[in-house]
Amino acid sequence: MARRSAAATKKSVNLSLRADLLAKAKRAKINLSATLDRAVSEQLAQLERARWLEENKEAFRAYNDRVEKHGLFGDGQRRF
Repeated sequence: MARRSAAATKKSVNLSLRADLLAKAKRAKINLSATLDRAVSEQLAQLERARWLEENKEAFRAYNDRVEKHGLFGDGQRRF
């Protein structure tokens, strides 16, 4: 996933947050914008990884089947 540049354009949004969490975050001086930005980036990365794994599961299966049947290149050459 591409990293967001420091100069990326930001957009204001309206969202809802539990009142108790908002009060605690304010007392702790948590930057909600930065926290949400990071959380959404992490969630998107997880979704992208899951999608990639799903799209490539057949290739993984085929590779594992091939290794099981034929072994790895150089298996006979290893001395450890």
